[in-house]
Amino acid sequence: MTRVPAASHTLTLMRVLAERGPSTASSLARAVEIPRSTAYHLLAVLREEGFVVRLPEERRWALGPTAFSVGQAYLRHDPREALARPLVMALADEVGQTAHLGVLHGVEVVYLIKESPRLRKDTPTLITGVGVHLPAATTASGRAMLAHLPSDQLRALMSTPDAFIGRTGRGPRSLSTLRRRLSAEQAQGFAQEEGEVLDGYASVAAAVLDRAGRPAASVSVTYRLNERVDAAAMGRAVTQAAGAISLRG
Repeated sequence: MTRVPAASHTLTLMRVLAERGPSTASSLARAVEIPRSTAYHLLAVLREEGFVVRLPEERRWALGPTAFSVGQAYLRHDPREALARPLVMALADEVGQTAHLGVLHGVEVVYLIKESPRLRKDTPTLITGVGVHLPAATTASGRAMLAHLPSDQLRALMSTPDAFIGRTGRGPRSLSTLRRRLSAEQAQGFAQEEGEVLDGYASVAAAVLDRAGRPAASVSVTYRLNERVDAAAMGRAVTQAAGAISLRG
């Protein structure tokens, strides 16, 4: 089989980063068995395309948003979306609110499914339509998945300048505040935001995990803040739905 050394070295470098986490250029060069100058060249190209990021304080390199997007795309090509739709629809009917299925796309969430309750006629129009991208750090959908990433992956993913773009002036604006928020939401059992995406609206969400325990998607419900909604009960409902989708996958 014909081999292209540069392509082979690039793929090996990416695999080493995936297995080891943030690493120095020197250690990557040794692992791939290439000169350090070649490692720097490959890293520079990968950085331009978003596949890696540099962590300047540690002088290390880590997988970047594009690498995470590729991984999520692989997960999206399984039948999980089709399997999830009836459960998302059932959740919307159960709680009487709009329900979604979202996945990570770099530092954003992209929504794949949106279902409104079939017996409710006054469901509000939301910006979270199918195909819409929103910042992961400020959405319940995004934080539900980010909470299940290893610490090194979370740090690498959220190290880009656009990782903490806010919409309403609320929500985490740095990695440290995001970590505290994720810790609190994990203790609570579900992710929750109020007015961080859109004034007057709130959401709760839970992660859908694959067989290896990685976040493959999230299930969320959005409602008006002026409605009398039991957020804890809503959180239990999305957690149950996310768990059922995880089992189906």
